Amino acid sequence: MRAAGPGPLAIAQVTPFAWEVANEVNEYVARVSDELAALGHRVLIITPSESSSLVRDSRRAIRSRPDELLDDAAGRPVVLGVGEVLAFSPARRRTGSLPVDVARTIEEALSVLALDVVNVHEPFAPSASSVALRHSRALNVGSFHAPTERILSTQLTRPLSRLLFARLDARTASYAATRNLLQRYFPGDYRVIRPGSDPPVPRPANPTPELVMIATEERAALRTFLRALRSLPRELEWHATVWSRRPAAPLGRLLRDRVAFVDADECDEAQVLAGADVAVFASDGDRATPGTLVRALGAGAVAVASRLPAYEEVLADGERGFVFEPGETQTLAAHLTRLIAEPELLARSASQTRELRDSLGWPRVAAELERIYVELAGRRHDQASDRKLRARLSSRSLIDVDLHMHTDHSYDCATPVEVLLAQARGRGLGAIAVTDHNEISGALEARAKAHGFKVIVGEEIKTAEQGEVIGLFIEEKIPRGMTLEQTIAEIKRQGGLVYVPHPFDRMHSVPDYEHLLAVIDDVDAIEVFNPRIAISEFNEEAVRFAAKYHIPAGAGSDAHVPQGLGSVRIRMRDFDGPDEFLESLRDADIIRNPASLLYVQALKFLQNKAMPEGARKASRERRVRRATGRKS
Repeated sequence: MRAAGPGPLAIAQVTPFAWEVANEVNEYVARVSDELAALGHRVLIITPSESSSLVRDSRRAIRSRPDELLDDAAGRPVVLGVGEVLAFSPARRRTGSLPVDVARTIEEALSVLALDVVNVHEPFAPSASSVALRHSRALNVGSFHAPTERILSTQLTRPLSRLLFARLDARTASYAATRNLLQRYFPGDYRVIRPGSDPPVPRPANPTPELVMIATEERAALRTFLRALRSLPRELEWHATVWSRRPAAPLGRLLRDRVAFVDADECDEAQVLAGADVAVFASDGDRATPGTLVRALGAGAVAVASRLPAYEEVLADGERGFVFEPGETQTLAAHLTRLIAEPELLARSASQTRELRDSLGWPRVAAELERIYVELAGRRHDQASDRKLRARLSSRSLIDVDLHMHTDHSYDCATPVEVLLAQARGRGLGAIAVTDHNEISGALEARAKAHGFKVIVGEEIKTAEQGEVIGLFIEEKIPRGMTLEQTIAEIKRQGGLVYVPHPFDRMHSVPDYEHLLAVIDDVDAIEVFNPRIAISEFNEEAVRFAAKYHIPAGAGSDAHVPQGLGSVRIRMRDFDGPDEFLESLRDADIIRNPASLLYVQALKFLQNKAMPEGARKASRERRVRRATGRKS
């Protein structure tokens, strides 16, 4: 059952870059956070920082008043510096190394903050965003911006990135070019949400056309631009501004009086773009900046850009500006010559960019993101209790229940039904769920022989390609090999409950994250602890998934030998039927007393594989006699 429509959400926006570094990702995070806060959401910005005071104050707040942080975020975003990084150097492409204390602070923050959504930006490892994705207990949205390939992430660390991205509940891409690149390496559904731009400011009346380059592309782009300027006819009147540090080489006599270099200490990017008649983007693809191109259009400039997928996408294949092949200095110079020499062409092109302004604003970006957040939040299960069921259960005694076990009706288990029942009683269990592989006969036999002991009839069903799922409270065998959706539909047809076992254990046949998201409305409970899982992180991932979607959490021993039975159990109110069971499970406690995994696995091997057939048969008969008290 889905929850009612969510109200204001608690949202964390996580950037991998130091907050003091000016780049397109930080600009996106800052502007979107402002707009989401204006819509009534509480927004925290989690970021590395170059400021020791910001980091110190943020850590103190996370540890001493986490609840107040979200209150502080009502109406305006709150920036949390989670670790100090080295100051940004323009000579480096990265923003500094990631200290080990960043991961610890992010983990601490995400464990104490009651967040609905964690939106991680460029969550490639190692980064603050990848750390946040690893530790998030909220609904996760991954936003990918740069349309250029990252060799480290797509080639060297792709398996790690795939595991991380499997935790994403939704993915966005700033451009179709970004989506297409990512889908080659990390297949998934990416929703394209193009970045925004600020409302235009009053434009100065330039006596001559003003050409502008925001030189945050690779250095070769600036060289291409300057070569094109040298090729312009000398009789043309124009002026150019480059927002960058000054070039290493002198400009020469032809350009010295016509080209001005300014940097962030003199004016910001928005001021430069506000005065631009023409904005030039000359990247060869190594470090394209399509977000700056969007902002230039929003400011009313006519764009001339190299023919890169992301630039062409923003310019609608040249309909909203002019394009040239990367490095083609003469074509760039020809476009600039026409725009300078033909005022009517410049004015006509500028009027086309003005028509785009309403669709370029940041409110549009925030609204599209909000729609995704609300969609995800709406998929969480309803946590409201059934008052009549709750009242009925309140007077019931507490019992211990093991929700996952097997008998010799399973192909990989040699435990007779009689032995299982005797062991369950001896271990103090009040109820068990018998969940043989692709078989229901063992559960039916156990229920028939239980004599007052509560047995839930179940089946662990192997789907065609999406792993295993357990049906509880069913009466008919469900065939293996159907799709996950078909299997769930058959469980529901019988009035049963859908219980997902060991959902993220890579060593079991499990439905992956995306398959689970497709059926999340029909999942009644999720196994969050299974003692036969060798890597504890898989159980922890199940805990996070159940918590974020408000799905009742279950647990079971997955016992294939009697000695493992009850090694983990649920302590819950006694129940009668699936409705009472599910209501009782909502606030049940998981009790762990795990047996040695090596021990129970060795026993399973000895009982199922090591004994000859005759010895197994004789052993079975002896165990049944002991369990039932029969002498022969």
